[in-house]
Amino acid sequence: MAVYTEISDEELIDFIDHYELGKLLSFKGIAEGVENTNYVVHTDKGTFILTLYEKRVRREDLPFFLGLLEFLADSGLTCPTPLRDRDGRIFSELAGRPAAFVTFLEGIWVRRPQVAHCAAVGQVLAKLHIQGTRFKKARANALSVRDWRPLYEQFGKQANEIQPGLAEHIEEELDVLEKAWPENLPRGIIHGDLFPDNVFFLADKVSGIIDFYFACTDMLAYDLAICLNAWCFEPDNAFNVTKAQGFLKGYASIRTIEPLEIEALPILSRGAALRFLLTRVHDWLNTSADALVRPKNPLEYIRKLRFHHQVSSAREYGLSAS
Repeated sequence: MAVYTEISDEELIDFIDHYELGKLLSFKGIAEGVENTNYVVHTDKGTFILTLYEKRVRREDLPFFLGLLEFLADSGLTCPTPLRDRDGRIFSELAGRPAAFVTFLEGIWVRRPQVAHCAAVGQVLAKLHIQGTRFKKARANALSVRDWRPLYEQFGKQANEIQPGLAEHIEEELDVLEKAWPENLPRGIIHGDLFPDNVFFLADKVSGIIDFYFACTDMLAYDLAICLNAWCFEPDNAFNVTKAQGFLKGYASIRTIEPLEIEALPILSRGAALRFLLTRVHDWLNTSADALVRPKNPLEYIRKLRFHHQVSSAREYGLSAS
């Protein structure tokens, strides 16, 4: 279970007393999730999610993250709404950690997304991008191209323990991407981590988007590239162009993808694959055997990176620049 910080009944009752949430009935740790501690909390006024922010989420970033959620929810996007306490605070302290309540969303995440799911995700991501242009705060992407080499240098040749030659392959990719990375594309708020387990569905309709703790200001098309990696590969890591077409058409039905963004998709998708390969290699090499959360296998993104390496145009993702 991904519960890093245990809390007592007494601690939670005292914390709830600062909100208009009624009387505590029960609470339970949520097993899924790798960044923070999450509890589902039942009171006589409803069901809520309590998050205790662990070391990877910086306290100084919480006003951005929670403010963005509050703004998007007020704008009509289906995402958790942060709850303010009686003093108007959007987060406070519990068990030595920053902590916040958000609303509970109904739905499940889909283990085997179909084309309809991909199209729905494309639409909701486009809505997020459009609404995000009105959000006044900004946050730099802490895992953009300039950050990849310093991250790689934290493990370097150790990557070859996972697969022989992996370190050299990463170095070659870094050399290419640092020179080819685009800078002149439309920018705004991106989710930055919109994987299937961060999207809830009721049937084929999105009922909510969660986990905005990689959200930042970056190129909007980079978010598309992240989703192509996350949603459009089969379990054997074969690329499904039909799912990619569904996702991109769903997105384009809400927000027009500009020709320069289409042209940049291959290099952005290659970069997105390297970004997740790097973080997975880092976690694989630095997570102890008795850790509460099992790190994700980097080999998945080695295979995806190889696919993108061979892509010459956005047509291979199901888009044309014309």
